[in-house]
Amino acid sequence: MDFNKNNKKERAKSKVNGRRDSDRYQHNLQFYSVPPTDNISLQDFEEYAVERLKVLKAVESVGVKFVKGTENYHEALNKELKNTAMKFITKSVIKKEKDTTDTEYNDRKKDHISHFILRLAYCRSEELRRWFIAQEMDLFRYRFGLAGNDSNSIKDFLDTNNLNYTPIPDEEKENLRTELVDSTYEKTTTSVEVTDYFKVPFTEAVDLVRSRKVYLSKGYAYVPRNELVSIILGVFRSNLSHSLAVTSRALPHLEEDDRLLPMLSSLSKRYLGQDYSNRKPTAGQITADMIDLLSKESFPLCMQQLHQGLRQNHHMKHGGRMQYGLFLKGIGLSLEEAMKFWRQEFTKGQTDPDKFDKQYAYGIRHNYGKEGKRANYTPYSCMKIIMSNAPGQGDTHGCPFRHTDADLLRQRLQAMAISKEETDQIMDSVKGGHYQVACLKYFQFSQKPKIEPTWALNHPNQYFEESRRVRTGGHTSQPKTTSHSAPLTQISTQSSTQSSTQQSQGSTQATVQPEDSFEELPLSMEDMVAMDGMQ
Repeated sequence: MDFNKNNKKERAKSKVNGRRDSDRYQHNLQFYSVPPTDNISLQDFEEYAVERLKVLKAVESVGVKFVKGTENYHEALNKELKNTAMKFITKSVIKKEKDTTDTEYNDRKKDHISHFILRLAYCRSEELRRWFIAQEMDLFRYRFGLAGNDSNSIKDFLDTNNLNYTPIPDEEKENLRTELVDSTYEKTTTSVEVTDYFKVPFTEAVDLVRSRKVYLSKGYAYVPRNELVSIILGVFRSNLSHSLAVTSRALPHLEEDDRLLPMLSSLSKRYLGQDYSNRKPTAGQITADMIDLLSKESFPLCMQQLHQGLRQNHHMKHGGRMQYGLFLKGIGLSLEEAMKFWRQEFTKGQTDPDKFDKQYAYGIRHNYGKEGKRANYTPYSCMKIIMSNAPGQGDTHGCPFRHTDADLLRQRLQAMAISKEETDQIMDSVKGGHYQVACLKYFQFSQKPKIEPTWALNHPNQYFEESRRVRTGGHTSQPKTTSHSAPLTQISTQSSTQSSTQQSQGSTQATVQPEDSFEELPLSMEDMVAMDGMQ
């Protein structure tokens, strides 16, 4: 894939100009077997990646709220996907290439390219690969289901992707009618007559065999059309898993291109929702004296942990100060009140006022954009806390649901008056690796009055704002912005004004949030001494 400078003429080349590859995009649904070879601008590269990521985040969010395959699941997923920039994903696969408009052709092209861009970002570790495969499989299952019972459309898709699954002849089906009726719950003679069955080796239908949904005979499984997606998903998963492994081995070659590597490295941790660096405080003017009460009422568990650690130790390491300090900034604590809060707490321990001013005050002012390059740093998102800078010995930062021992976490939750049944629900989400869902359940069980949130949690400051709405009686069922419907404001506004400069220099920077800046914030003198092993 080539990358052009970002100007209008070059960007226009990425659109259909009367010439099409008639063999490439024959259906809305794709198997992603062949990598794209198009020219694409760096701005489009980043935009496609973020749009695809929003789609997969929507798939994940709906998947943990509803039972997959149910009517409620499909309705919720359809609604969420229509709120993304890639709403064309909700279209049926029936229409073939020769019948498509230029817009539809470009949509299919974007679908193809964006998938392969995220392959580059999510092949970097086993955990990322598992997440990417799971979401892409759920998305594929949903899109395959849009074809419904259209036999011609499904046959065209199978033929296009060299998937040699053909229905058994009517004569063979007639001979096996009784067995096919008995093999599946609620199957009748009439339904068998109007249903196509596919004869496949039973090793390709292990899931269906396990759940007793198919008839087995002489090493073959007879799969009804409505269960064919399970067979195709197995092939899709196998191909995608192999491709990610191959891409991972080839990834070192990308390190030579400093335009792409920073953006690809940050994609998996990127926050796509509201920017809390310039938000108007929802709880009014916050002062240092109010933090104790607010921490008990409305702080997420990660910030409660940091606050309690600070109160107990009268000190906090760099990672904790960054995570907690930017969170307090996001809820509305001014620079003056922040200096007062940190100074009061640190000077209760072994830090005298002069030492605080020399070693720690600069870092606080830096967070507020008053020192250094004067950047307006944004509070950490959930994904940034979960995926980066895991806490070490003596640290209090991080995500309790991700980084705390399960037995200790259970003990802490029950000490907070969370019932055993509620704790079990939270721990089930933790066990499944759904840490943000676990935090959302903690929100549900700890708020007074208790409510069942219908929104996705993506940010500690979002947790705080929703909690204040509940506490003040002004809560809403939906937050103002979710990760699925958040506009590409930061990308579109910043990229459009800076694109010519950035592209002429041959570089691309993630401008979705200031937190994606790759420049480290300054360490205090104490932190640097500790890192050098000189204490």
